[in-house]
Amino acid sequence: MTVLTIGSNIKLWHYMRMTVINTIKKFVDDRGLTVYRFRQQTGIAQATAYRLYNNPQEIPRKEVLDAICSAYKIQPGEILEWVETEK
Repeated sequence: MTVLTIGSNIKLWHYMRMTVINTIKKFVDDRGLTVYRFRQQTGIAQATAYRLYNNPQEIPRKEVLDAICSAYKIQPGEILEWVETEK
């Protein structure tokens, strides 16, 4: 929430809309992996791997998130990001 003060007594409250996106493309690319290698190492389905890689709005199910985090010994925050969206 953002508060904008106008004058001495007037305050406007602006509620930001937030959404979660995946950053798997960056994660994979930064490690020099192919999507094929990524899915092999995590054990997730081919379609799921490509969908996550190509679509940041695709959020992995709990089981997929667990498989990725377990394979790379990372926390979910390394592949998920909370961002402000426009209204």
